[in-house]
Amino acid sequence: MSKPNITVVTGGSSGIGAACVRHLAKRGDHVISLDLPGTWSEEKMRAMGVVAYPCNVTDDDGMRDTAAMIEAKHGPVTALVNSAGILQNRLSPDLLTMTEWDRVVDIDQRGTYLACAIYGSRMVELGGGSIVNIASITSLRSSPLHAYGPAKAAVAAMTACLAAEWGRSGVRVNAISPGYVLTEALQAAIDRNDRNPEDLTSQAAMGRMVTPDEIADSVGFLLSPAAKAITGINLPVDAGWLAGSTWQTYGGVPKARGKKSDGAR
Repeated sequence: MSKPNITVVTGGSSGIGAACVRHLAKRGDHVISLDLPGTWSEEKMRAMGVVAYPCNVTDDDGMRDTAAMIEAKHGPVTALVNSAGILQNRLSPDLLTMTEWDRVVDIDQRGTYLACAIYGSRMVELGGGSIVNIASITSLRSSPLHAYGPAKAAVAAMTACLAAEWGRSGVRVNAISPGYVLTEALQAAIDRNDRNPEDLTSQAAMGRMVTPDEIADSVGFLLSPAAKAITGINLPVDAGWLAGSTWQTYGGVPKARGKKSDGAR
């Protein structure tokens, strides 16, 4: 019987990261969740069979020490999901301070690269592995998020670079670009009337948002042997937002016809 994947998920305590932790643990991976101290419930993690450790993805020495500890305690890491990240408020360049810009880029771009460099380099030494980075549809379109969008575009670019760097060493590196995902944070923004659900769904071909579990399903696929010939891609999982966004100049995406309702799968 083959040993389970030892899979590290950064940002595993909430949102997309938490969905990935649940999905990968359920399919039998030995999942190790990394996040800031105090952001997860030990009881819930134990109930899922998941190990959680505190870690800050911007801390070079801390990340390396944590990786060494994980390998010593659990064995070599064979899969990595980089989900740690922060959002950014919509601000014009004159109002977006460089302190905030640096913070977003430090976590979303540098933190992702650091995790890839540490765990991916070790996978190369061991002869194989798979990495999935969480980018964003803002990596593929312009947006008023002048730190977040460029940082996520860099995540997509580094994914392709590392896929070519490590491809012949047996390490696959892919990215997923989620659309508008109904995480706890987005739902809270909707509840505060900071975001209008109509704005988030009106241009999506499927007429809806994406769930965290749908992102996790795609992550699981890219980490699996079923995707063994796939590397270097940036996969949009966006309910067709990219496909439908240009239809606004033609009156919008057509309404459902026949028996299907809006957003039918």
